[in-house]
Amino acid sequence: MTTEEKLKHFYAVSMDSAREEARKALSEYRENLEKEFQEHKALKQEAAQHQFKIESENAARQINKALSAEHLHIKREISKKQQELREKLFGEVREMLEAFTRTEAYVQWNADQIREALKIAGTDQVQIYLTPSDEPLLERLSKETGAALLISDTPFLGGIRAVIPGKNILIDNTLLTLFEAEKENFNFDGGLME
Repeated sequence: MTTEEKLKHFYAVSMDSAREEARKALSEYRENLEKEFQEHKALKQEAAQHQFKIESENAARQINKALSAEHLHIKREISKKQQELREKLFGEVREMLEAFTRTEAYVQWNADQIREALKIAGTDQVQIYLTPSDEPLLERLSKETGAALLISDTPFLGGIRAVIPGKNILIDNTLLTLFEAEKENFNFDGGLME
């Protein structure tokens, strides 16, 4: 082989070797780049998922906070409306009681209450009080029941109060006491609390 052919052969072999090394280096570089890209991609996805989780939790907290505030607002509105209805209802009940005190049935009911108080007192002294607005009924009820009746200094809508000092008993059959007890025990979940 001539020198020129040897040079050409050497050149060809060197070029092939250099190309092979370059191809290998380039392939390794690409593999390394791909590996770094995949690692970078995984880190970014993990960070994005973590950020998404944080944002989701924050959004859920904000929603819960808003729901809680709205729930509280609704409860207040319901309570306010219930109070309005309660006042209206018991205003009507009071008017009905006041109308009842102007009926013959009321006079008979009072007479029955007085007789019951006399029965409880037995032979003991008893003081039976009527509300000031029932003063026109005093004489009639005294005659019907045979009791010495008094007019109270404190109005109580209707009914009677009786004191039996010897037995240390107070009988409070006033419409006001009954009315206030019903008002106190009333609730909107089904009427009276038990």
